Amino acid sequence: MNPPTSQPEDYDLLVLGSGEAGKYVAWTLARKGMKTAVIERKYIGGSCPNIACLPSKNVIHSAKVASYFRRSEEFGISKDNWKIDMPAVRERKRKMVAGLVEMHLDLYKKSGAELIIGSGRFIGSKAIEVTSDNGLVRVLRGKRVVINTGTRATIAPIPGLAEANPLTHIEALDLNRIPEHLLVLGGGYVGLELAQAVRRFGSRVTIVERNPRLLHREDQDISAALHELFKDEGIEVVTSARITRVEGKSGESVKLHANRNGSETVLEGTHLLAATGRTPNTEGIRLEQAGVKTTDRGYVEVNERLETTAADVWAVGDCAGSPHFTHIAFDDFRIVRDNILGGQRVTTGRQVPFCMFTDPEFARIGLSETEANELGMAYRLAKIPLVAVLRSRTLSETRGFMKALIEITSDRILGFTVFGVEAGEVMASVQVAMIAGLPYTTLRDAIFAHPTMLEGLIPLFTNVPPATATVANTQALHP
Repeated sequence: MNPPTSQPEDYDLLVLGSGEAGKYVAWTLARKGMKTAVIERKYIGGSCPNIACLPSKNVIHSAKVASYFRRSEEFGISKDNWKIDMPAVRERKRKMVAGLVEMHLDLYKKSGAELIIGSGRFIGSKAIEVTSDNGLVRVLRGKRVVINTGTRATIAPIPGLAEANPLTHIEALDLNRIPEHLLVLGGGYVGLELAQAVRRFGSRVTIVERNPRLLHREDQDISAALHELFKDEGIEVVTSARITRVEGKSGESVKLHANRNGSETVLEGTHLLAATGRTPNTEGIRLEQAGVKTTDRGYVEVNERLETTAADVWAVGDCAGSPHFTHIAFDDFRIVRDNILGGQRVTTGRQVPFCMFTDPEFARIGLSETEANELGMAYRLAKIPLVAVLRSRTLSETRGFMKALIEITSDRILGFTVFGVEAGEVMASVQVAMIAGLPYTTLRDAIFAHPTMLEGLIPLFTNVPPATATVANTQALHP
């Protein structure tokens, strides 16, 4: 039985969840004079600064430094008796997170938006009941509501998996000792980034993927490059494996029973990381009480303006089914902000850049070859190995390649992919050209500083086949 509730409190804007989009909506509109409250269950600022993007990149960078230690002789530096101190790795990450939380609290204070720590659920149209950890219950009513509850790691309904108490990215980023043998269930972004980091700290690592190759939705050359990278780093990759049951406890001993190409196999390790996808945090908040519908997969149903099925209620970020990137959530904020203020902004046709922070990075903007072929879209392909970019040689980081897709009948850039050092930074420059509608020749003919990674765009775009070629099969244009 719940404690007695308080009298309803009225606000101009309520935000349920303090993720990237929600917090910026709150701060911005509070500064414009709206009485605003943000309800957050645990992570001030959302998952990105606390348990996801920034902490993971912090730990990944520590692992990269460790990899440099292992390669030190290559750079002319001898080493003796060095070791990984996981409590120190964790402390560096925690210190960064604490600083980010303080930064967020300061921004709440300066904006005038009220931050309420507690669990919220709808009890009516634009009415939210908030229960704090000490049992205090408040009822808040808003003229407008923004839902920003995010997603969580999926624990698949595999017999024994939940009972094995597997690590998710949250626990994996807070380890105080190196796992003897980490089994990574899932070959997507989270699984690949953390698998490499933990391997570089000294753990034995096995990636178990149900599809025939890693990042199976990406082009074959990207998957092949990742398989080669992990083989070189001593990471075992088991593909086409469907887990049938799990035995044991993560942190002690765990067994994965799998069916692989019709044969039964058993994989054993000490720790298990579940990285098979995300589940929206929409159950338990009683969206039906607010007239807000969800999709078959549990995401909040929204239109191109990020409006839900209830008037003056929006949903943003992962829980709305937006691409699961913080930078997309930030754009969700801009869309909702403008629409609340009377604008007409939509998600239709927006760019979705991404970067996976393995080492080297994998970044892409626009169409991949796979997507272009599925659309039946002919293209001209330019591709160069990263070793052709002289900066990569100075860094001893020559692994990877760049490639670009150019429209057949014009010089428009359709897509750009990099697997290599500083991939995210190089991609951004091509993205700006795509936003501006510049032909690829602008980048080909530019003067970039030497030696930089960006300079590699010149030989890449110099390799674009001539537009005069007319073929039915795009393969004929591949160099």
